[in-house]
Amino acid sequence: MAVFQAFKALRPVKEKASSVAALPYDVVNREEARSIGERNPDSFLHVDRPEMDLEPGIDLYDPRVYAKARENLDRMEEEGILVQDQTPCYYIYELVRKGKAQTGIVGCSSIDDYLNNVVKKHELTREDKEQDRIHHVDVCDANTGPIFLACRYTDCLLEIINDWKLSHDAVYDFTEEDEITHRVWVIDDPSVIRVIYEEFGKIDSLYIADGHHRAASAVKVGLKRREQNPNYTGKEEFNFFLSVVFPYDQLTILPYNRVVRNLNGLTVKAFLAALKFHFELMVMPGFPCKPVEKHCIGMYVDGQWYHLKAWPDVYENRDVVGQLDVSVLQDRVLGPILGIKDPRTDNRISFVGGSHKAAELAEMADQTGGVAFVMYPTSMEDLMRIADESKLMPPKSTWFEPKLRSGLFIHKLYD
Repeated sequence: MAVFQAFKALRPVKEKASSVAALPYDVVNREEARSIGERNPDSFLHVDRPEMDLEPGIDLYDPRVYAKARENLDRMEEEGILVQDQTPCYYIYELVRKGKAQTGIVGCSSIDDYLNNVVKKHELTREDKEQDRIHHVDVCDANTGPIFLACRYTDCLLEIINDWKLSHDAVYDFTEEDEITHRVWVIDDPSVIRVIYEEFGKIDSLYIADGHHRAASAVKVGLKRREQNPNYTGKEEFNFFLSVVFPYDQLTILPYNRVVRNLNGLTVKAFLAALKFHFELMVMPGFPCKPVEKHCIGMYVDGQWYHLKAWPDVYENRDVVGQLDVSVLQDRVLGPILGIKDPRTDNRISFVGGSHKAAELAEMADQTGGVAFVMYPTSMEDLMRIADESKLMPPKSTWFEPKLRSGLFIHKLYD
């Protein structure tokens, strides 16, 4: 059963919340981060992408980068931009995108739950990305970005969220430039906190929706702290990591599309002919093709849009991973036809997540004489089933929006 506890968040004062809140470090590149930081001295990117405050071109893994992150975090607390709550609390975090809300509870997950697979994973992690976040968490002595989790909420938890929102004012309520609204409520009533803790104790599994590298890194720092403190009790803050848990059926997964730079030496005619062994092809005259059901893919090549529908024998009698559209595309097209053997390392393929328009993908393909694929989004049900079976998704299978903001909640690893 899940352990999910309240904590004393270090968080922005109300009037600074919107200026502190920042996109996750891994969806902002170096140039974008520097530009944002120059315009906004309060942005939490000064902590999550601190290279912006050092000389241009510094190695991202230079020890000075992590030292600067800690310096900036300490500065924001010393200047009163960030203030720590005095008692452990839970926090309600609501994000509204295009009229649809997702509302979760912020707290701290147990590193033992991660190790024992109560917190379930569905992606591989890369060593270099892990090491970066390990150093960042270790030097800052804090989890600075929440792990995005999902689960099957109990009715009681849903009632608590609704009742608290109706009877209390939000401490933060702002809308960003991307038109996403962020609202936060503080749950500080000990009796309600106790019920929330008990209700999470009835939940079998928490699923990582987004943040596998941050989760793995937080756990490894926690294990390092245990080695450094052999008499630890298990209650110390380093035994837990910052998380937001949402009801799985409130989440929106957007497609993670693919663009390949060229046709691997094939003519367009030969490429299309090869596809017909695995798909029913339909020409879509005059407008982009966006798939509306599983096992269908939109494709653009040489000025023309096509609708690809996989023949049943392509996906029938395969396991849940093999039936994913991203697996079908990789196993039947990207690998054998286009020569993309390892999508993690092949520089001929680009991944475009989120709400980018199909016309943008077509433009990318036209620039290099390549091909664009518009995917149908992976479902939360498939994600959870894959995690339950301890299997792994192909890379770039899911894109969650809206993105959680960093800087609204920081979890210190010490009391």
